[in-house]
Amino acid sequence: MNPDFNNTTVHTGRTRYIYAACILSGLFLTGLLVTSCKKYLTLSPNSSFDGAYVFGDAADAYKAVLGVYSSLTGDRGYGGRLNYYFVNDCDESYCNASTTGVIGGDGASKALCRYNALAGNTELDPAWNQLYTGIDRANNCIRSIPKMALYTTGSASDIANLKRLYGEALTLRAQFFFDLVKFWGDVPAPYIPSTDQPDLNLPATNRDSIYDHILNDLHMADTLLPWRGDAGVAVDERITRGAAKALRARIALFRGGYSLRAASRQMERPADYLKYYQIARDECNDIMNSGRHQLNPSFQAVFKNGFDAHAIEPNGEVLFQVGLSGNLGTTDGRVGFIDGTRVNSNGGGSDWGLPTYFYKFDSNDVRRDVTLASYAIDAKGNYIGYATVYGPFILAKFRRDWTSNPAIAPSNNSLYTGISWPMIRYSDVLLMFAEAENELNQGPTQAAIDAFTKVRLRGFNGDASKMGTIPSDYAGFFSALTDERMFELGGEGLRKYDLIRWNLINTVITQTRANMALMRTLAAPYNHLPLKMYFLANSTTGIVYSASYYTREASAAPPGYTSVNWIAAYSSAFVADWAGSYVPNQREILPYGPATLTSNPNLHQGYGY
Repeated sequence: MNPDFNNTTVHTGRTRYIYAACILSGLFLTGLLVTSCKKYLTLSPNSSFDGAYVFGDAADAYKAVLGVYSSLTGDRGYGGRLNYYFVNDCDESYCNASTTGVIGGDGASKALCRYNALAGNTELDPAWNQLYTGIDRANNCIRSIPKMALYTTGSASDIANLKRLYGEALTLRAQFFFDLVKFWGDVPAPYIPSTDQPDLNLPATNRDSIYDHILNDLHMADTLLPWRGDAGVAVDERITRGAAKALRARIALFRGGYSLRAASRQMERPADYLKYYQIARDECNDIMNSGRHQLNPSFQAVFKNGFDAHAIEPNGEVLFQVGLSGNLGTTDGRVGFIDGTRVNSNGGGSDWGLPTYFYKFDSNDVRRDVTLASYAIDAKGNYIGYATVYGPFILAKFRRDWTSNPAIAPSNNSLYTGISWPMIRYSDVLLMFAEAENELNQGPTQAAIDAFTKVRLRGFNGDASKMGTIPSDYAGFFSALTDERMFELGGEGLRKYDLIRWNLINTVITQTRANMALMRTLAAPYNHLPLKMYFLANSTTGIVYSASYYTREASAAPPGYTSVNWIAAYSSAFVADWAGSYVPNQREILPYGPATLTSNPNLHQGYGY
């Protein structure tokens, strides 16, 4: 079940705004749902607390760490901006713009998708502020929990609980710093609470230093956290040892990958990058050998029976997820509203799959029709073919017609769904392991091929005869792996920054735009595709098309069928608009926001912004 965050805060009395939305210390959260009932806590209205008061016992420390978790949630966190707008456009997806066909989207939130979020964009500061708020909350916990008397002299249960809370705070802080570095490159790096900071206007710290710091933090968290399934450890959305290890592996691959450097204005990777691939390999190997995490046998069930059913995936496939709930923009998320199918004209309007992505899937790959949907449901419950100027393919791992426990009524037009967001899944761990093994050995080992095969084989429902041959050379395996990550993890907010860390973003954008131009004119190799499709009218059990996605349409609709645009939905303006303002060796990094620069004179804009 999902944690319910009311996001109540207690302020320290300092009202100065710097790199965070506001500087907070003390208790930050009022509830967590870890059983079948909701528990609400009432906070003292005091304007300030010292560390001894806030962390007087394990229960207080628990509440404070839950407040750190809450900085992941809401519209500005992983309920909207960070998992959707900040991570588009890439070769799997397209985020719609309010003015169709105009390069750069609407100049506000959608400009984040178009690579047109310039230095004056007001969408930059709120996300930045929320991440730094999370860091400050974590810093309070990291400073105070180990100083508690119970941390060393309490009962065995108290010590274990406090060590876990300390490990959770370290892991969450690493996630916040990772997001800041991923989006902005070199950023201020406060490792102590703002109340202890002699100067709040910190300059930018080199990202490599930040990466190394949080990699060390996660190594420490590994020694503090329990494994999923340990005695007394509830199966819920709290961070466990596997999550910390998986996050450390992901960060290590970014530390060893390419990023845009301010001095050279070029994409560069460190000379000792293999050191970080070794870290990623070892962390993933530990998870794989732990016996605590496995793939769900059904790819669809991970989403339909797990996330969309407001349930915890039972196999441990999901190592880290953000709990969203409460129907508020500060605590919940628009997962399944920004993406997903439209029902009675509600939802499913912002995150679209590219046609080239749909047709890159093998037709036997079951992940295609889980990741992408080509239908809507009307007011009468009929499944209809649905196409806009963005095409017929909506990203749809999270969809309204799959949502249950509770279901979303067709008449419900709420923005918020209570569907949690996946941060790291076990299939990602397997693919990171395979990638690291291939890089370290300049070719795939049998262990790498085995890990890759587990992921791919599930995509073909266990039928090895349909999944093709896995390359055994370095370049071929790497190419297959970059595709496999797209097939497996599509719509989960990872692809764009994978491409950046591989230094493939410019190449892929160029190739994809050329392929879309060929497709929309039905030029080879897309000359066999249908311009339109015919769907069965009045079907209430699922979408039914009259013919294959891979053959030209009949000259007229069969009786009882209605036509919908397919490839004909795409215009030249659409092709130009997708990733329309991307500039290589600049737009891989976002500019600092206007309020951030105004409030901190020690930050200076770079990268040509």
